Amino acid sequence: MQTHFTPERLADPAIAEADGILRTCVHCGFCNATCPTYALLGVERDGPRGRIYLIKDMLERDSPADPTTVKHIDRCLSCLACATTCPSGVDYGRLVDQARIRIEQTYRRPWPDRIVRWLLPRVMARPRVFALGLRLGALVRPAAPLLPKRLRAMLAALPPRVAGAPLRPTTAPAEGERRMRVALLPGCVQPVLAPEIDQASIRLLTRRGAEVVVAPDSGCCGALAYHLGQADEARRWAGANVAAWDHAAFDAVAVTASGCGSVVKDYGHVFRGTAQEQAASRVGARARDVTELIAQLGLGPAGRAPRLRVAYHSACSLQHGQKLDRLPRDLLAEAGFELVDIPEGYMCCGSAGTYSLLQPDLSDRLRARKAENIMRTAPDVVAAGNLGCITQIGRALGVPVVHTVALLDWATGGPAPEALERIVPEALKGIALEGAAAGAGSPPTL
Repeated sequence: MQTHFTPERLADPAIAEADGILRTCVHCGFCNATCPTYALLGVERDGPRGRIYLIKDMLERDSPADPTTVKHIDRCLSCLACATTCPSGVDYGRLVDQARIRIEQTYRRPWPDRIVRWLLPRVMARPRVFALGLRLGALVRPAAPLLPKRLRAMLAALPPRVAGAPLRPTTAPAEGERRMRVALLPGCVQPVLAPEIDQASIRLLTRRGAEVVVAPDSGCCGALAYHLGQADEARRWAGANVAAWDHAAFDAVAVTASGCGSVVKDYGHVFRGTAQEQAASRVGARARDVTELIAQLGLGPAGRAPRLRVAYHSACSLQHGQKLDRLPRDLLAEAGFELVDIPEGYMCCGSAGTYSLLQPDLSDRLRARKAENIMRTAPDVVAAGNLGCITQIGRALGVPVVHTVALLDWATGGPAPEALERIVPEALKGIALEGAAAGAGSPPTL
């Protein structure tokens, strides 16, 4: 793609990066074939190629974002299926993130949108505030039919109960010889909605010889704000993690939510041109999805769990963002589960961070499409590596949806995931529980 930036504009590192990405694009349109919003809407500007032209025009003109550009960029899920499909290696993710930052800096949204977009990362990034918000939302839910559609969508997404609380700073010692020292990202939303994910991860990692540390002052990864174009807010949260992890002797940073992992691995770019860039790059280089660490340490003896038919949903942030599609599947198969492939497995479920709250119509259509494809496989259970996907898909299915690591923990001696109580006979659950008592030790206290 030909660009027309002046030498003065190209002196800006962000513009120089955008210029390089734009020039990589050859207009082929292969990206549209796997774009969820293009599949739903069939509109060129709602596909990656069309959005690239909108971004190019906005940056070349050096002008504030216009309503048309904002509408179509807002509809992008940042699922990065286009990046996987692209034969030319266009780094669409960084380009669209740059576009969102510019929109946030130059476009004045209607005041209800401004309030919602300001609140979302500031509420969801604080576990105690988020938990309080969930409880208040439950009180308001009866009045949902009287509220605007976006608020109805937010209330519909509320869980039936608040399950947990923020992870406290702690150290879970390795069982036996210590083979690795790992910092665990405590996150923000996940400890409140699904604390069992981190508990299962800690059991698995410590069982295989990793010391797991929840470091003081670590927390939200910054992804919620970053993908809303709020770069300064994102760096505030991410900077606390960099400070907490870079000074200590950690072999790796374990991330149990793949949406967070994509951003943590890219911390060096998030902090590009700042005083924290080198430290952030070191942290990003040590970041690993929890399944990567399990594969590195070895899964260990498996086979205690019953042979369930598992439909594995490969979260976009894993298969497209981190290029980790096969590894979680291989671990589940090694653990003894029967894996089935979901049709259109490349297609986003519609969660995409805050997307399901900000674009409820498109999100609902994608969820319905994903649920239909999943049920065609007749699974006993669905596994996924990202809480957003688990929550989104779970609202549309009649079968349990659990985190990959919960199944791996169960298969190697941990307790059966609570979500499986309806489908796993008590006698079979006892197999895993007996194994835990015999060889796994007591789960760490969080």
